[in-house]
Amino acid sequence: MATQRATAPWAAWLGTSVLSLLLYRCWADGGGPSLAERVIWAVNAGGEAHTDMHGIHFKKDPLEGKLGKASDYGVRLPILRSSPEDQVLYQTERYNEDTFGYEVPIREEGDYILVMKYAEVYFAQSQQKVFDVRLNGHVVVKDLDIFERVGHSTAHDEIVPFSVRRGKLSVQGEVSTFNGKLNVEFVKGYYDNPKVCALYVMKGTLEDVPKLQPHPGLEKREVLVEEEEEEEDPEVGEDSGKKSTSAAPKNRVQSGPRTPNPYAADNSSLMFPILVAFGVFIPTLFCLCRL
Repeated sequence: MATQRATAPWAAWLGTSVLSLLLYRCWADGGGPSLAERVIWAVNAGGEAHTDMHGIHFKKDPLEGKLGKASDYGVRLPILRSSPEDQVLYQTERYNEDTFGYEVPIREEGDYILVMKYAEVYFAQSQQKVFDVRLNGHVVVKDLDIFERVGHSTAHDEIVPFSVRRGKLSVQGEVSTFNGKLNVEFVKGYYDNPKVCALYVMKGTLEDVPKLQPHPGLEKREVLVEEEEEEEDPEVGEDSGKKSTSAAPKNRVQSGPRTPNPYAADNSSLMFPILVAFGVFIPTLFCLCRL
């Protein structure tokens, strides 16, 4: 009887150890929630239901026939940076002539990611479609110009992390009261109409979001900008140990040296009174000679 009592704690400890080992092995082998299981809401804007290569199920657009207009203009174009089976997520879209959006129910606290998918399939230059994106009133994307970011018929994802805790929404350093509904709004701007191709909300962090295929053009631009920043912003002094903050942001091509003012050396303003006086003097002299 004493022996049984003595071995009972050891048996319990052994069982707990084996269970912990099994749980660890499951976690190490990827036994945690899959990417698709972390997604709590996904919509293919302007299109039909679709399951992507990661297993994320995008529902048919719930705004169909209610708000805005659906467009499949992009289906005639191949979309760069996107896998062939998922190009439909960038080829269809919903746009509106005014601000519009989607309402996403969120019932649990935690860290979340909003992923919005875009591709410019109509305009062939920048400053043709520019708009903002708001999250429960917070501007999380300012002056989005898809063509300026990646060019024509090229996939582009806007990724916005946020958190919900104790009835508060925290996003990009701003906090507001949260009532269980996430309102994603695409705000009408001065240039054309706001739009979105697809979007989803998932639990997790930035590292959990699938990355698009690399864009060689963008990578070259980033390298050029970084090299220009290094040349134009050398470290100043050992005491400061800081670089100037006036460098141009990444992904924007420098415009080169400032163009000289064409009117800087213009002396026409000085010659004008002389020409007027000369023009008055000649007729007067002519009249005096006639007398």
